[in-house]
This record gives sequence, structure tokens and C-alpha cells, in this order.
Amino acid sequence: MVAVCRTREELRLALPHDRTRAVVMTMGALHAGHAALIDAARRDVGPQGHVLLTIFVNPLQFGPGEDFDRYPRSEQADMALAREHGCDAIYLPSVTDVYGAAGPDAAGITVDPGPLGARWEGALRPGHFRGVLTVVLTLLHLTLAERAYYGEKDYQQLALIRSMARRFALPVRIIGVPTVRDHDGLALSSRNAYLDPAQRLQAAEIPRALFAARDAAAAGGDPGVVRGTAADILRHAGLIPDYLDLAGPDLGPAPEVGRARLIAAVPVGRTRLLDNLEVSLRGAA
Repeated sequence: MVAVCRTREELRLALPHDRTRAVVMTMGALHAGHAALIDAARRDVGPQGHVLLTIFVNPLQFGPGEDFDRYPRSEQADMALAREHGCDAIYLPSVTDVYGAAGPDAAGITVDPGPLGARWEGALRPGHFRGVLTVVLTLLHLTLAERAYYGEKDYQQLALIRSMARRFALPVRIIGVPTVRDHDGLALSSRNAYLDPAQRLQAAEIPRALFAARDAAAAGGDPGVVRGTAADILRHAGLIPDYLDLAGPDLGPAPEVGRARLIAAVPVGRTRLLDNLEVSLRGAA
């Protein structure tokens, strides 16, 4: 039996104190990528552990003119998926339940994401990561989670959540789960539902560009060649990325040799798609 909680009090009563507690935080419109997070949590904590799914479309991370109102919502289907993949409880709070009667902007108290939060997505969406970290910190406290699972598709977000957990010495393990991709390589995302058939075909060029860049790195290409390989494929597909960059595994400066992360945000029509891929820079042969 899955406990469905809509208030803090219902959540408090549903949380066990004698089992390992894991949380998967989502904004709903669940797909196979979210299912992979739930499955990873269940594998880690085992049948005796407790897996909680949160579904909350967080207004604090949407800027003016963004898609808060049209963000896909599918509560019944989401609850069915959660049950199918073995969740013990689902938390579906209101904005008031998460942020209190004064709302998400009460007293202007939020979590500052620091310099990393001002790059890439943070530069294009001012305040976005402030909203993300604020709700994640709030939900970690409410859920009493010992383990929290996030997808690597939103790699900058994952890096910032890990940094926040270290900074505030939170008693939780932040665990990244590899990106789940569709048959054509496109990273699964709730926003893929916005794409029409022609845009869906065009969007498949994004992972093709990243995988080609990974091959270029494996062949000894330097960072410029790696980025250029991806940029050329996107350009020929009529796609202009908001950013396409190489960074270190922790999103610091990219090394000349070794593991790196190629990250991209690419608009397709009115929809911005994020993707990233680990590459191994080998240097000139």
C-alpha cells in the first residue's frame, strides 16, 4: 500500500524512523528517467528500506515568461508509475505546504547557489538555481532523507545540490543516476512532450552531436576539436545552442587530458533541451 501524503503532517506520519529513507524529488510528468531514479533508490535501500517520491512543481525556480503554467501535470499517471516501481509513499504538497502561508518569497530567504549557479543555465535563467536549491533544502528537511537521487541529465543542478549538501553538512548522500535516453538517443525529459514530430526529429541531433564529440575526444581531439565537432552537427541541423561547453567532472575548468563533461542547452522551437555527456580527453597522439 502506497501512502499518499498532501500535507507535512501526513508526511511526518508516513515516514519511518527504523528504515533507511530514500527520496526521489520530481516535478511530475513522470517518464522512464524518473522510473530509473526510483529503481536505483529501491536497489540501494533494499526491500526493507523506504522510498519516497515527491511531486511538486516549484514556482520559485521558474522565471517570468517561463512555462510554469503549462508545465505538464499528470498526477494519476504519476501515482500509477510510483506504485509500479515500488515507492512506499508519495508526497504531493501544495505551495503553501512547502513554503508556508507567506509563500515562496517570504522574507526573501533563499539558498544562494554561488558562482557555479551564475554560469550556463544560471546565466540564462537568473534565480533558477536559487529556487532549485531552496526547494531541495526544504524537501530534504521535510522528508528526513538519508539518500537522495537525481538524474545526471540536469548535470549542473546535480553538481550544485552536491555542493550545497557539503556546504551545510547535510546528513544525506546525494546520488546521481545516469541519463536515460530514448531509442534515438534523446535524453528523456518531461519537456519533450512539447515537441511536434518535426521538432522531435531535429532534437535527436543533440545526442548525435554529443556522441560524435565523445568519439572525437577518444580519437585524441583537443577541447576545441571536441566542441567544434558537436557545434558543426548542431549547426547543420539548424540548431543554435544557448551554450555548448566542456568542463571538468565537477564543472570546474576542463582538463587538457582526462575526464571531462560536455554540456549543452539547445532550443528546439520554443523548448529548451538540456543534455550532457562524459568524455575522455586523451590529448594529441
